[in-house]
Amino acid sequence: MYIDIPLLIKLIIMAGRKTNTGIPGLSFSWKRALGITQAKQQISRKTGIPTTKAGVERKIGNMLLKALFGR
Repeated sequence: MYIDIPLLIKLIIMAGRKTNTGIPGLSFSWKRALGITQAKQQISRKTGIPTTKAGVERKIGNMLLKALFGR
């Protein structure tokens, strides 16, 4: 069985990397660059409907609690 050592080392280094630029503390987001993130935030603020899964779940949970306990 042959193991490609340089490839294995490269994979280990890439697995420990936290950013996609290779520079610690600096990352690039194509959604942010295109303005998608800002548009989602603005829509969410104006409509009052969260755009994240956690936000939707939190909002539904709060609505159920208010319906059940009248808070």
